Amino acid sequence: MFPIRDENPQIRVPIVTYTLLGLNIAAWVLLQGMGSSPGLPESICRFGLIPADLLGTLDIERAADGLVCRIDGQPNWATVVTSMFMHGGWMHLIGNMWFLWIFGDNVEDAMGPGRFFLFYLLSGLAAAILQIVADTGSVIPMVGASGAIGGVMGAYIVLYPKVHVHLLVILGFFVTTFTVPAVAMLGYWLIVQFLGGVSSLGATGGGVAFWAHVGGFVGGALLVLLFKDERLLSQHPYRGWKQKRHANRPWHRLR
Repeated sequence: MFPIRDENPQIRVPIVTYTLLGLNIAAWVLLQGMGSSPGLPESICRFGLIPADLLGTLDIERAADGLVCRIDGQPNWATVVTSMFMHGGWMHLIGNMWFLWIFGDNVEDAMGPGRFFLFYLLSGLAAAILQIVADTGSVIPMVGASGAIGGVMGAYIVLYPKVHVHLLVILGFFVTTFTVPAVAMLGYWLIVQFLGGVSSLGATGGGVAFWAHVGGFVGGALLVLLFKDERLLSQHPYRGWKQKRHANRPWHRLR
């Protein structure tokens, strides 16, 4: 399932959402060479977050099998932030930016630009913390905006649980579209990330940072309680569980 759009009006111009989209794309073009070598591997090693390097928990035997970046024993804590703007490939970047485009504007609507920017960074921090805790000795660089965007999705499910999200569903040769409440779509996404995280415990290779997604989502769902601006949120027609009656029925197939 892939979200196409939501039926959620945009109240104000989402300045920070647009800025974050621009920063991620600029980093991909200017620092990562649009996925070409040597820009991509060098940027991932330089700006990615490596738990074992950050915590000084490098295991020599494990490093011999999975080390892809040189670790010099001088942890760079700035990578907690810089890793949020690095990506591993075109689809990684496009997928993250698409989710930010769909859900970011309405969350920014409920906070204002300044609060939203701080919220985004703290959600990314929560994502990094849980991923590090899940594997403190990992030598694989963690990159991507998905943890911070997971926080945006966690905030969205708290703020706009009944808003309808249009989904593209692909099952082999069968392709259709459905509309479902945000709580169903985002709740399903969280369950998938959690199950992926459980199945990845003990793995030593690279892959999807499932626990970063879970940490960002849960962190965002909690942080939004502090960062939301009730005055701004009150202007939104589809907030909370008592939103106004919607024109379309949920859980129906779209023509």
